[in-house]
Amino acid sequence: MTPEEISHTLQEMFGSAVEIPAPGSWQVETDKFRLLVLLSEDLSWLRVLLPIAPASEAQPFLEQLMEANFDDTLETRYALHQGVLWGVFQHSRSSLILADFSAALSKLLSLHERRLSDSFNRLVEDRIRQIVRAAKLQGQSLEATLQTLERFYQEGLMGDMQQGASSREATLAAWRYQLERLWSEEEP
Repeated sequence: MTPEEISHTLQEMFGSAVEIPAPGSWQVETDKFRLLVLLSEDLSWLRVLLPIAPASEAQPFLEQLMEANFDDTLETRYALHQGVLWGVFQHSRSSLILADFSAALSKLLSLHERRLSDSFNRLVEDRIRQIVRAAKLQGQSLEATLQTLERFYQEGLMGDMQQGASSREATLAAWRYQLERLWSEEEP
């Protein structure tokens, strides 16, 4: 892709939000995100960057983010730099085609929109799987495990003591759903 094609594609996707602060660099700034598109000094490589979250917020999910890099993010990647979790796309400019550039921009916007929710959900599922394995190793049934969780909530060992009854019931319903969903999948 030529720099002109990059400009044209960005203009088509983002309209007047596109700025060109210097030759070989573009910035798209909206209320929701700030996207940076940069060419290397020799113009041979393109890099697209989109801040997703502060690194401090991403820290508990680094394992899930690295797994996503391996399994899910396709041509884009998560990266940490200068205290920020970024969505990143890098490609040789000479072999980059419009379809791949557009797909990468869409994927980065999707990563930004979901922020850390996918990683949080993976972490939660991993923890629930650990609970299921531990319960099964202790010979507990699904019902006994649910009763233990209910007791923990009633005694304040889990959850917020200020949490109302309806909120606690909704939380326990979510626990029940997840435990029932994963119970048969996990072996002790």
